[in-house]
Amino acid sequence: MEVKRRTARSLVARLSSVSQQTRTEALCELRLISKHDPDSRCFIADAGAVPYLCETLYSALPLEQENAAATLLNLSISSRQLLMSTRGLLDALSHACAATLYSLLVDDDYRPIIGAKRDIVYALVDIIRTPHAPPRSIKDALKALFGISLYPLNRASMVGLGAVAALFSLAVKDGRVGIVEDATAVIAQIAGCEEGGDAFRKVSGIGVLVDLLDPSTGSSIRTKENAVSALLNLVQCGGERIAGDMREAGMGLYDGIAVVADGGSPKGKSKAIALLKLLDGGREPRFASNPDREYS
Repeated sequence: MEVKRRTARSLVARLSSVSQQTRTEALCELRLISKHDPDSRCFIADAGAVPYLCETLYSALPLEQENAAATLLNLSISSRQLLMSTRGLLDALSHACAATLYSLLVDDDYRPIIGAKRDIVYALVDIIRTPHAPPRSIKDALKALFGISLYPLNRASMVGLGAVAALFSLAVKDGRVGIVEDATAVIAQIAGCEEGGDAFRKVSGIGVLVDLLDPSTGSSIRTKENAVSALLNLVQCGGERIAGDMREAGMGLYDGIAVVADGGSPKGKSKAIALLKLLDGGREPRFASNPDREYS
């Protein structure tokens, strides 16, 4: 362990070198060590690497940025508290580190702190609405937005910064199953705030969610469950006005919800049953495929 500690100190010391080549080589080594040797992560962090890595995120050299971002992601797995206590970390992460943000957001305590940074939320929304953004960047941004949305007080800010339109655009236009699933997972969380109703109405959100429940669209069961969760949250926040909008969708909506109630996960089934009950005026819903059998 002492050898690993000395190696970490030596490499971190080289990050302050006046030689660009020396800094680049040190960054490459830190990235590899922090990826392949979990025991070394705490030594690298304790040696003072984080401030240098944050500063490097502003570098004009893409390779340096990439290595610094990857190293921070690796360190965040085991040194979240040290990273979060570093001055300027969150401002630096808003530039190019959605994956690191998601890693930090695993800790419940950091969700209100990170979500309060409007620059971060805006940067993440900007990634998912940028045409031809790399799929990995979109996935990382969606995961980070999901982590932020898990703290209820962050949701109104996300709505205000344009997240709803960007998320529904992905859900409608992006054919990649994983991205649609992740986008609808965030949509479901944002639907659970009062500001969500009007924002959803502006983008015909209810109609999109109903379409995703239609078997002919080929949506995955996870996407369907997310759509049900979003519709349930909308009704619970918006009341009868939202419920009325949903009922106008006709039997196609009920059939789609019934698919989740029949074949979804335990949580998905529970939400589907709750949604059908709300739409049916509080009465126990029945399976669309078997009208003689009530949900249990």
